Amino acid sequence: KELLAKYGAPTAEALVESAMGHVKILEQCDFEDIVISIKSSDVPTMIKAYRLCAETCNYPLHLGVTEAGTERMGLIKSSIGIGSLLCDGIGETIRVSLTDEPVKEIYAAKDILKAIGKSGGVRIVSCPTCGRTRIDLIGLAKKVEEATKDIDKDIKIAVMGCVVNGIGESGNADIGIAGGDGCAVIFSHGEKLRKVSEEEALPALLAEIEKL
Repeated sequence: KELLAKYGAPTAEALVESAMGHVKILEQCDFEDIVISIKSSDVPTMIKAYRLCAETCNYPLHLGVTEAGTERMGLIKSSIGIGSLLCDGIGETIRVSLTDEPVKEIYAAKDILKAIGKSGGVRIVSCPTCGRTRIDLIGLAKKVEEATKDIDKDIKIAVMGCVVNGIGESGNADIGIAGGDGCAVIFSHGEKLRKVSEEEALPALLAEIEKL
């Protein structure tokens, strides 16, 4: 009540002052095995609060956007909040909060860490399609993502709509596929490996991944 009266709302400054007040109580009891969590459902407030806290103390911080929402918006808000702080070097542990199955929170957390280069695993890049695309790229990309989500390899996979830009733009991919007119080319590090039909595209790609 005192902090709300002082700041007028649960601002970032109020959250940090509240957290540090509790830290002071623990320190007075000679207890310093502390991790601080100052989550907010408002992304800008959450980011500002953690940045202020990081300037105030050296205790490890547990990051999260609380009550982030359903899978779509929850993932977007968590990625912005958690990801931006981790890119700043702030945060030791994280929690993605989704109004959905808990296992989706785990996959989301892993994907955030992979996206900012904080963990290994499969990383997929895919193009948004254009007039040159002659295969079901959207469907293929989704199938590749699902088929590789549990693969424990630190690799980059490219799923591209055409050979014109696909191989060049994704030349640093460990393995990739570029669509043609009812066919596709499997490539690795910018070099063509083989040409397959559209129906063979997914199994052929997975077979090459097995070799890595």
